[in-house]
Amino acid sequence: MLRSIMATTLVVPCFNEASRLDTDAFLSFAKATDVRFVFVDDGSRDDTFAVLQRMADALPNAVTALRLERNLGKAEAVRYGMTIAMEDPSGLVGFWDADLATPLAELDALVDEFGASDRIQMVIGSRVLLMGRHVDRKPIRHYAGRVFATAVSVALRLPIYDTQCGAKLFRNNEITRRLFEDAFLSRWIFDVELIARLQRAVAATDATMAGYLVEHPLMSWTDVPDGQLKLGDFAKSAVDLIRIYRHYLR
Repeated sequence: MLRSIMATTLVVPCFNEASRLDTDAFLSFAKATDVRFVFVDDGSRDDTFAVLQRMADALPNAVTALRLERNLGKAEAVRYGMTIAMEDPSGLVGFWDADLATPLAELDALVDEFGASDRIQMVIGSRVLLMGRHVDRKPIRHYAGRVFATAVSVALRLPIYDTQCGAKLFRNNEITRRLFEDAFLSRWIFDVELIARLQRAVAATDATMAGYLVEHPLMSWTDVPDGQLKLGDFAKSAVDLIRIYRHYLR
């Protein structure tokens, strides 16, 4: 049972997930907790929206199904879902990958992080392989990810370990709602752009991000087969990182 300190809504972007989405896992979790789900079909070419609509019909008070008429990419699907979700009174709003590489059971610990301080605006899952934790990631993706994470740390001037895990939570307030107002520059690393936007939002009152952003090491994460991220995307991500740095941080 989720020991949430406040009501939580999760946005789940979906693209061609009709045959892969674990609907039972999402519905069972929604029934056992006070978590609401907002699923966004990002212009899928299969029956994804029909699957999402059946979930919404089964649990209308806990599941919402939204549809984009054409594929805009994960960044815009998340942004659209978050703007809708943030209209609800949930104290926490976030997004979660549809493939459940991060198990829903991890949500409890991420939610608990907000109890440490009212200053915390954003909590992100971090895929750190430590003793007692199970992080199953292909070696080549791990090492490419470490190179990219180092570049992000340098660009953002933050000691951040993992920006790309698909499990992130935000306080639902004026500060975080502004993070999703404008379309993202990056289709590939909008997660980094969100952190840059938060840096800019708090810069008026604080010179650092200390206390506003928390990384939580996940107990479990699995590199799901047939994931949509390809190694070639790292090159595109490098280009987008330069664009983010020039726009927000230079």
